[in-house]
Amino acid sequence: MKNRKSTAELKSFKPFDKLSEASNSLLGRGLRYAHYTQRTMVLSKGQQISGAYVVVSGQLRVYALSPKGNEATLYLINPGETCVLALNCIFNDLLYPAWVEAMPTTKVAIISGRLYRALFESEQEIRNMTVQTFSTVVFRLMAELEEIHSCKLEQRLASFLLAHASSEGAVCMTQQEIASHLGSTREVIARILRQFVSEKYIKTKRNLVLINFPSKLASLVKNF
Repeated sequence: MKNRKSTAELKSFKPFDKLSEASNSLLGRGLRYAHYTQRTMVLSKGQQISGAYVVVSGQLRVYALSPKGNEATLYLINPGETCVLALNCIFNDLLYPAWVEAMPTTKVAIISGRLYRALFESEQEIRNMTVQTFSTVVFRLMAELEEIHSCKLEQRLASFLLAHASSEGAVCMTQQEIASHLGSTREVIARILRQFVSEKYIKTKRNLVLINFPSKLASLVKNF
């Protein structure tokens, strides 16, 4: 009963809901959970990896740092997803090459590296998930690189606001957080946001951006 209880939350996601009884029992003995109630640094560049990180709830942000110290988001890890860079470290005995930050109220299942490799060898579904994880992140990174090289920062910011807005058009982030996602500085993002406000595309409040006209922002992305 202890093993089944410890794997219950993870089993709500594919492919862990399809593991054999033996693998599920093995998973229960090599699984631990980490809870982050506030924004927390989870992994740092050059750190040894203890296992595979699967997000149960909340979100992890994987990012890089420029020589000037500006952050740039590489990709986000959502519930049911795992970190491809951590998997690469597990299989190739490498140190972690980036930084990982947990968003508030995030819960992560950590599967030891030895156990994950054992599951990879014995479970076809784990192999399928691993390959899909690698291919998904490659496409995300390629899309991000294409956007960086082909779009001006104003376009990227407009696209970012549209992608992260709630159904009411609210983006609950500080200007520094937005800058960190886009690999820019708070001052530059603040200047562009003021420009958007002057055009009445958005309104800004403390730690909040309200989109007035999503269609105009979308048009800006296409036609800037």
